[in-house]
Amino acid sequence: MKKVAVIWSSPNVDGLTASCKNQFIQGLAEAGAQVEEIHLNKKKIEHCRACGNGWGTCNKTGSCVLQDDFAEIYQTLAEADGIVWISAVYWSDMTECFKAFFDRLRRCDATKNHFLAEKRCILMACAGGTGRGTIECLTQLERGLTHMGMRVYDRISVVRYNKDYVLPMLPEAGKTYANILETGFNMYY
Repeated sequence: MKKVAVIWSSPNVDGLTASCKNQFIQGLAEAGAQVEEIHLNKKKIEHCRACGNGWGTCNKTGSCVLQDDFAEIYQTLAEADGIVWISAVYWSDMTECFKAFFDRLRRCDATKNHFLAEKRCILMACAGGTGRGTIECLTQLERGLTHMGMRVYDRISVVRYNKDYVLPMLPEAGKTYANILETGFNMYY
């Protein structure tokens, strides 16, 4: 049984982003995956302080000096076989708490630890407003994941316009992802 971390961010636990997360998790569970859900809005995550000369202990030891929920979440991601990244979209980007976590994660993982290298990921950006900005958000997220050596299986854009046909397909997407993690499908880069 594969372990999948689903890390998501939205202040609205009943909105579009949460619905997408729930549908995808349903598919993961149906395929037998062990799911660890991480709701960043409910965690204590401070912003990077760019310690010292801009590179603190993250560059030297792969750990962060800030004492909050970051290290526990990072450990969960490192132990997962796959990671699903889901964010609401604000101004064509991830949510602020998602960015705070992600900035620190990049500093620890890309420069020192490489615990997340080769992890296979799914990216989802959910925009309830105009829907503009999901592609930019997914691009920004993938750029950061690439710095850490992760591989993206799929990028899913969900907006008010397409939610009626995308939401029903997300359980199947979750099943497919769980099965691909199990069978070892590899993509060339």
